[in-house]
Parts: sequence; structure tokens; C-alpha cells
Amino acid sequence: MKFIVDAQLPRALAVALTAVGHQAIHTLDLPGKNLSSDTVITRLADAEGRIVMSKDADFVTSHIVNGTPLRLLQVSTGNMPNSVLLPLVLRNLDHIAAAFESVAYVELTTSTIISHG
Repeated sequence: MKFIVDAQLPRALAVALTAVGHQAIHTLDLPGKNLSSDTVITRLADAEGRIVMSKDADFVTSHIVNGTPLRLLQVSTGNMPNSVLLPLVLRNLDHIAAAFESVAYVELTTSTIISHG
């Protein structure tokens, strides 16, 4: 899978995703870095076939109302240390990938994966 990891999530998440064979960039890798607008992030994700991974509810609204970003992984875990967040995401990647086969909006919580569609 190809991801763009939003500013509220750590760059270490993009690094970890890349290390296990996915293509991932973080907003810090963009010219505007973490100040990149949601529009810039969405356009890049849609143009490159990336899944926007974010905690930002604005992406949910945009996805539902405008259909963009085309694919969204909402991380609804609240604040947690990277030592908990990264393993949570990594151990659920297969389930996340399976969910994206049938829906365009997936939500990851601390205990489940929700396919919105």
C-alpha cells in the first residue's frame, strides 16, 4: 500500500511502514512540511494513489462530502506513545489492506478496524 502520513502522526510511522514493504511518506517530506494544507495532502494522495493516514476529522468530512481523499485511514486511537501506536498499526496492516479491498474509508481504533462504506 502507499500512504501519506499526516502531521498528527509521527514520522516514525512512515519509516516503519516503509521498513515492512509499503510506500509511505510523511507530511514532513513535503515542501510545506507539516504546514501543508489538507488540500495539498489530498491532491497528492489522490494523484499518487496514496491512502491518507490521519487523526484529523477534517479529512473524514472531506471524504464523505467531497469524495476526497479517495482513500482514508482514520486513526482514532487518542494520544498514545509511539511505542504503542507503531505496533498497533503494523500488526493490523493485513486487516487494513483487506478492508481497503471493499471500502475507501477505514478507521483504526485501539481495539478494532471499522470499514465505513
